[in-house]
Amino acid sequence: MGLTKKNLITEISGALGDIGTLLPLTLGAIGVAGLAPVPVLLGFALFYIATGLYYRLPVPVQPMKAVAALLLTTQMSAGSLIAGGMLIGAILLVLGSTGWINRAARLVPGSVLSGLQLGLGLLLAWMSVGLIVTSPMAGLVTLAVLILMLRLLPAWPAALVGLAVALGIGVLIGAPGLALPEASSQPLPLPQLPSVDEWQQGFSMLVLPQLALTVTNAIVLTALVVGDYFGEQGHRATPARLSVTTGLANLCLAPFGALPMCHGAGGVAAHYRFGARTGLAPVVLGSCLLLVALVPGGLSFIAAVPAAGLGALLLVAAVELGFSRRLRVAKPSCWPVIGVTALVTFWADPFFGLIAGVAAETFRAAWLRGLGSEARESGDSTG
Repeated sequence: MGLTKKNLITEISGALGDIGTLLPLTLGAIGVAGLAPVPVLLGFALFYIATGLYYRLPVPVQPMKAVAALLLTTQMSAGSLIAGGMLIGAILLVLGSTGWINRAARLVPGSVLSGLQLGLGLLLAWMSVGLIVTSPMAGLVTLAVLILMLRLLPAWPAALVGLAVALGIGVLIGAPGLALPEASSQPLPLPQLPSVDEWQQGFSMLVLPQLALTVTNAIVLTALVVGDYFGEQGHRATPARLSVTTGLANLCLAPFGALPMCHGAGGVAAHYRFGARTGLAPVVLGSCLLLVALVPGGLSFIAAVPAAGLGALLLVAAVELGFSRRLRVAKPSCWPVIGVTALVTFWADPFFGLIAGVAAETFRAAWLRGLGSEARESGDSTG
């Protein structure tokens, strides 16, 4: 790739930028729902490596958030999880291969997209606070180090240094990490075929709540943020392509025990903020996950990372995502639409945020047309 040693280090740092989102949700689902750790980590490793090689940009791979939340709060069989992942994959594959997802993306107004970004940034920030308070000292010190390095030493690998600081403080003060069960003795089980009841449960419990979140954040917003950061290079990550790669990954890997996965706008912001500029960053992170899954002791190393340190990384990424350039240059007349969209996204989810934002934008456009019509009538009467 023609990278210098300095650029290689920043790519490695950028590769670690999104672990504040990846690890808490993934390891939380493993620890609470009892998923086999090795197949889950292998799924992320393979998808990350394939993503980096295909897009040649720091496009992230993340657990599907609605699926992870349901696993943490409800009882669900492994077969239902497999069925849900495969169904979501099939739907996204159809949407991407037919180009329907591109048409849907063009219908969303820019003000609504800015509001969705802000709302998702607030959601990630709230999640990061929950992690930081598990050990305030470790979280705040790590956060201070990250901010100072990003401000004063932007060429340095902030994520690498921040992770090292978090691990060091964690050892000194005993900051809690993330609970993780023992690895299964069978790294990659044979694919399973869900029962009829499991297909039904997977569709009703996983597909319906997750699909809207995936389309808005993991596809439409991800393509938008990649375009903002990389300009012409961003054409590689179109909504259709993101939909197809997400669909194929879930169809192929869910039957083996992988957690349903997607891309994500927040992950793009996180990788970019900490230095990633090429597809090397996803390949590096995927390779690290591969080693963690297969090398003895790798899972224990991940579990030793203080949750508060991951929260600090996540908070930096949340700010990067929420306060985008598009938000800063938005017209004042768009601010109410952005605010409504962000608040509904934060309190409910991106799907309802999208609906509320489109309604607010429709009202705003009608109001502006009314003002324009009144101005023209006033001009005609005085003329």
